[in-house]
Amino acid sequence: MGDSSGTGLLAVLVDLGWHDMLMEAPDSTVPLVFRLLGETGAHAPLLNDVIHAAAGRPAAGPVPLPYAGGSWVQWDHAGDDGSLLDPDLPIRQVPPGLEIPLAAGRRALGWWLTGASRAMLTLARTHAIDRVQFGRPVASFQAIRHRLAEALVAVEGAEATLEAATDDLGCLLAKAAAGQAALVTARHCQQTLGGIGFTAEHDLHRHFRRVLVLDGLLGSSRELLREAGATVRTAGTAARLVQL
Repeated sequence: MGDSSGTGLLAVLVDLGWHDMLMEAPDSTVPLVFRLLGETGAHAPLLNDVIHAAAGRPAAGPVPLPYAGGSWVQWDHAGDDGSLLDPDLPIRQVPPGLEIPLAAGRRALGWWLTGASRAMLTLARTHAIDRVQFGRPVASFQAIRHRLAEALVAVEGAEATLEAATDDLGCLLAKAAAGQAALVTARHCQQTLGGIGFTAEHDLHRHFRRVLVLDGLLGSSRELLREAGATVRTAGTAARLVQL
């Protein structure tokens, strides 16, 4: 993933047995691959494969995906680049599609979001250690340490929910937690990096844009929490999601 992205990365993963691993061991394959996508900043149309596998179908190309705000998008490398939702990702708006299995896709996106969050944390931590003000590394200041600690707690909490998610509601909440953690991490890392974090020369903006797009895929964290609340209210009870 450090050397390739897009269709090139997909070809490499397929040669490594991506589709077989996805069918035979999804519980270990999906967290590993999607977390690495986030950590490295690479991308590939693997979400399409996860959706097809969850539906019991062979990999068969792009599939329309619900997006925040009631719109639909498609992860597809073909087409006019002018229609891309983000210049770094081949995602474009499409007409509404058919109902798809959302739980597996949301869990995969959650791992992608936590991987991107850890990439941002690494950038901010490195800057805090290297940057010196008033004769001391800024990493020694409580204002910096508290922000990074809060972000780390949010990311590890989200990963815990992703590991525990097994059903539709659990995956919904796990994806919401990962989206919230990514947004908290992006905000705190931006504050830690200061002015340099706003520049195109620094890598933070790529991860920041990435988490904004991924949070919206298959429902934003805000929308998913409202959906979970409506589900609990309609049922009149809250399901036990984790055995403690």
